[in-house]
Amino acid sequence: MLSLTLPGALKDRLVTELRGAGTHEIGGIVLAEHTGFNEFVIRNMTFHRAGTFSSFVRKIEDALGRLKSFFHDTNHEYSRFNYIGEWHSHPSFAPQPSQRDDSSMRDIIQDLKVGANFVVLLVVKLGHSGELAATVHTYMPDGSKQSGELKLM
Repeated sequence: MLSLTLPGALKDRLVTELRGAGTHEIGGIVLAEHTGFNEFVIRNMTFHRAGTFSSFVRKIEDALGRLKSFFHDTNHEYSRFNYIGEWHSHPSFAPQPSQRDDSSMRDIIQDLKVGANFVVLLVVKLGHSGELAATVHTYMPDGSKQSGELKLM
């Protein structure tokens, strides 16, 4: 099982963004550090705010710029620091991947241009008292999906 850690500063930013988005979905990409066997720490995320009640639009040009900066800042150590996947919110639904989410993630992992061995989807929302609720799912090239664990720092 994959373990994904969300540091406090990024958690705070994520909660702020979720509050600001209200009932609209938002999302972005997740950039992480590989810290151990099946263990990753999120080091950066993009925040794409162009969403509706049931979907969001990822802006590729914004994501590419952030990727380039992240790789530059981490000295292009791709085996340690890399794109790990996507995140988005389900403000009005359970933080579980929809069939559309599953299909999108399988498209990403099976895209030879992406070149990933796996991709992660982090689905988030704010609970009734404002706490972060989230699930982590790992998608493999063979089409399988596994639940993971989110740790908050």
